[in-house]
Amino acid sequence: MKTVISAADEEAVSLAGQILRRGGLVAIPTETVYGLAANALDEEAVRSIYRAKGRPSDNPLIVHISRLSQWGELVEELPERALALAEAFWPGPLTIILKKSPIVPAATSGGLDTVAVRMPSNPVSRSIIESAGVPLAAPSANTSGRPSPTNAGHVIEDLNGKIDMIIDGGECRVGVESTVITLASEVPTVLRPGGITPEMLEEVLGEIRVDDSVFSPLSEGEAAPSPGMKYKHYSPKAEIIIVEGGFERFESVILEHETENPVALCFDEDVGRLGGFECVSLGSENDPSAQAARLFSALRELDERGAGTVYARLPEKSGIGLAVFNRLIRSAGFRVI
Repeated sequence: MKTVISAADEEAVSLAGQILRRGGLVAIPTETVYGLAANALDEEAVRSIYRAKGRPSDNPLIVHISRLSQWGELVEELPERALALAEAFWPGPLTIILKKSPIVPAATSGGLDTVAVRMPSNPVSRSIIESAGVPLAAPSANTSGRPSPTNAGHVIEDLNGKIDMIIDGGECRVGVESTVITLASEVPTVLRPGGITPEMLEEVLGEIRVDDSVFSPLSEGEAAPSPGMKYKHYSPKAEIIIVEGGFERFESVILEHETENPVALCFDEDVGRLGGFECVSLGSENDPSAQAARLFSALRELDERGAGTVYARLPEKSGIGLAVFNRLIRSAGFRVI
């Protein structure tokens, strides 16, 4: 298959809409990461997403909409707390899970009775949804398990020749996937942290909880109610080991361990303090938003450098730092020293 690669202009948006209406696949920019879009209501089109990514079919997809009026047809009902979240955070990097309506195919929901929906703030992605005339299922536009793509080059690296079109909308502003909250439980529960933090959600909803799976793997055989909850995810080819503790602890661990082609995944402030040890930086230790924007590019850079074993510093577990922490421990398969 020849993949059309285009800048995000009006002609490209129109062509993307045509491709999506006829059941094709288009990689689109959002404010979080690039998404691999297909008609969310066309089961065969959705199955082609799984094939292109090599994604397990029990891993649910997020449905992207451009207008609030599209939401009601996708779900059984829209409770007041869902509308309150939408008013506060949409368009933006928040995904809301509710009981699905019959029009949502099982392939889109990963076989679950719920559907995850968000309205992206990126104007290009919303224009493409409008052009297609249908809601779009759009997981990250990468090979399943690899670091998510935050620029078109990452998408080309993974999916060129496997999909119909890639639209280059530049670098993604947020850099980690959307926060996912389920309202299908008694207490609203964050299943995946992202740019909308638990603290921000509490201001709107009051009581919420953060699911245990944010910090630890799902139990064996447990269904994933949200994308990004599988045991190992976002991974470069290198083996990643997370080191818990401050800089002194981190330095002692990497100096004690003799491994092939070791690289430190650390903060800007650490680089000059690690002597000749090869480093890839996540950004400043005091700027979790910059860490989020940089994370997936840094993970891909590790492969470009031929890293064998990567020792990674653990970020703060608060605010958007919780999202960086969550992606890092999953990329490491929860291997922590």
